[in-house]
Amino acid sequence: MAVKDQTPAAAAVKPAVAKPGRRAQTKQQEQTRWGLLFISPWLIGFLVFQLLPIVATLAFSFTNYNPVQPENVQFIGAQNYVTMLTDSKVWKSLQVTITYALIAIPASFIFGLLLASLVNSVFLVGTSGFRTLFYSTSMIPVVAAGVIWAGVANTQTGWINLFLSALGVQNPPDWLNSTFWIYPLLVMIGFWGLGNLMLTLLAGMQGVPTEMYEAAMIDGAGGMRRFRSITIPLITPVIFYNLTLMIIGAFKYFDLAYVLKNGTGGPEDATLFYALNFYKNSFEYNLMGYGSALAWVLFLITLALTAILFWSQSRWVYYAGDKRR
Repeated sequence: MAVKDQTPAAAAVKPAVAKPGRRAQTKQQEQTRWGLLFISPWLIGFLVFQLLPIVATLAFSFTNYNPVQPENVQFIGAQNYVTMLTDSKVWKSLQVTITYALIAIPASFIFGLLLASLVNSVFLVGTSGFRTLFYSTSMIPVVAAGVIWAGVANTQTGWINLFLSALGVQNPPDWLNSTFWIYPLLVMIGFWGLGNLMLTLLAGMQGVPTEMYEAAMIDGAGGMRRFRSITIPLITPVIFYNLTLMIIGAFKYFDLAYVLKNGTGGPEDATLFYALNFYKNSFEYNLMGYGSALAWVLFLITLALTAILFWSQSRWVYYAGDKRR
């Protein structure tokens, strides 16, 4: 009886075939690695120049750190934050900053909205030239603008007062040395930097469907009614975006006030903005620990205001296709 060979026959070796799901996962991992490689310069810059200083200031805010005498640094707990409560300069700087924000934000927004409406008008000839003209002023550096306006607002030789004197005004305002007129001056100078606000509002206006205006015109709606009932509601996302930036910008306002009054905060602390007070404590008085606490309080205030704005957007911001309403 023949004995069967117990040795298994050599089977043909089949090449391994990658599963479609695994191949897609490998491709996704490769794309992720390349993406991280390309953004690594930004990530390194963010970690070294932003995140690390933020963490460092939080640690410094609980110390009496002085950069002139770093060896004497001591942990003092929340003493810097307690000192802020009784520091009259802190409360004065908050008052100045809030006052400026309440004046500058509405005035700047209304002026920017008027400019955007003007260059969006079909009745204005040469709109491209006007857009370039209005935007070009925002390209001027703030320091240069401050130096220019310091001369323009000079009480004796400034163009503003010379023009007012030519109109018959007997006592023109002392723009730079009056606690009342300094805020209108700062707001007026701020109009120079409204190019970005104008362009974003203009982009929002041009995104409104023309069919809605045509239907409103057929129903007999006038220009103001169309602007109020169609344009404003449909550009509320752009308004929300700009309001967020304007609130943040108002609370960190510093450079122009510093240039106009040489960092003194005058007249009578009328330009002692919160950011200027932080700068003076940190870099003039070398109270870096106290300045770090000031910076974190400013961050928390700005965060709270922007959080309130984000919370309120569901009540007044209209997004196309939003089904929450």
